[in-house]
Amino acid sequence: MVLTHSLPLVPVPASAVAGDGRMPLTSATRVHGDSPAAAQLIDAVERRSGIRLSPADDATKPGDIALRIDASVAEKEGYTLRIGDEAELVGSDEAGLFYGIQTLLQLLREDEAGWGLLRADIADAPRFGYRGVMLDVARHFFGVDDVKKFIDSTSALKFNHLHLHLSDDQGWRIQIGSWPLLTERASSTSANGDPGGFYTKADYRSIVEYAASRHMIVVPEIDLPGHTHAIGVAYPELVEAPVMNDNLISDSERLGQPLPVAGERYLGWGVGHSSVRIREEGTYDFVRDVIRELAEMTPGPYLHIGGDESHGTTQEDFDHFVERATAIVVEAGKVPVAWHEVGAADGIAEGTVGQYWGMTTPQGTHAEEAAHFVERGGALILSPADATYLDMKYDKDYPLGQDWAALIDVRSAYAWEPTAVLDVPDDAILGVEAPLWSETVGTLTEVEQLVFPRAAAQAEIVWSPKDAPERTWDSFRVRVGSLSPLWKAEGISYHPAAEIPWSRR
Repeated sequence: MVLTHSLPLVPVPASAVAGDGRMPLTSATRVHGDSPAAAQLIDAVERRSGIRLSPADDATKPGDIALRIDASVAEKEGYTLRIGDEAELVGSDEAGLFYGIQTLLQLLREDEAGWGLLRADIADAPRFGYRGVMLDVARHFFGVDDVKKFIDSTSALKFNHLHLHLSDDQGWRIQIGSWPLLTERASSTSANGDPGGFYTKADYRSIVEYAASRHMIVVPEIDLPGHTHAIGVAYPELVEAPVMNDNLISDSERLGQPLPVAGERYLGWGVGHSSVRIREEGTYDFVRDVIRELAEMTPGPYLHIGGDESHGTTQEDFDHFVERATAIVVEAGKVPVAWHEVGAADGIAEGTVGQYWGMTTPQGTHAEEAAHFVERGGALILSPADATYLDMKYDKDYPLGQDWAALIDVRSAYAWEPTAVLDVPDDAILGVEAPLWSETVGTLTEVEQLVFPRAAAQAEIVWSPKDAPERTWDSFRVRVGSLSPLWKAEGISYHPAAEIPWSRR
């Protein structure tokens, strides 16, 4: 595994050797290959440089870029890239070809002589199979175009799962034909009383299809049995009266936000006060219908049923609910995913995947709850809040985000190791997901300022070998700074963190 500072790549490849000089890129440069990735490359180069490359189907010539697939070159999602007098990119599959193009685009640079590709010899494949980001569209709603731009910007860092948090106390965001009042009554507002919205089934399918074109799997979440106040706005018979708790009351006073009232839209951020009626059979008719319709629209393997912060629910009731809910997901032909609290229930469906959102040093019973998923034949996605939560502030004075888990500057986001958090076998960890909760952000620009550059840190942690020579903070801060021209060309509103030496071109 070799890499030099002269290759400005994030995430750092498994193996990369820099060559001398550059391969010039001009309007005469041609792209060979019939993969959809060829058109994506041509469009991306034009956005970055203004140069429109031409497709070609004859023999390659010096200065051309050739794309092809060969399963023998690397593991799944891997690729090789050789740039000399011409460029050859070989993906192990279509995903590998796509990720190789993201690497190639990072090597596209301008200097006094014009545009060119840095010469290099790269062999690369991911460390973890699950590389995720989460967008909370419930606390604040983001339209289809915003979600597609988020897919573009994060898939370029080789993330391959998009977790959409589709329901919470503040709003319901997905059309369900069998329960139409969910979107008619419970989608119109967001946190702070900001405008809401929802995805029609056609909207959702277009997001899923667009994500697939960028080799991203959509993981939809309906948060249950807590975080369900919005369900009660639409169908009061399904939800218990709000249960107040000390943290909810103090947060409402501190933030000047209203407390939840049964049947009324909730505009605050407080948590732990809501629950579906766990001992009513009609609740499970509702859950079964929602899961069935969502499964029909979701080709990916996972459905997330939430399970966090159900403070108004007894442990006995909570266990009863999540055991039935995970079984319903399995009946629908999907793999259930749930926040780590669900691991407290003995009888969750076998194979359920847990998402750990505790701290990098586990507290209380969090580690035991997470381990139970593995004991039941499942696996884990790691999202430690004090390292991966993209909605945490960079520092105490940063205007966006919260600070309940930690203040997370870029170096802190980079300085953790997934296999060191929990006492489980390494192969029980599917990968890492970086969540963006949206209480404090209402526009995609604000989202991007929290996500970038910290998402790049998580991308390197989950893609690159942990023992790669350049997997160091000193190297990363220089390499991520080199992405500035590319991010600007793509219209990404990143936060220019002072700890990063940002490149101008």
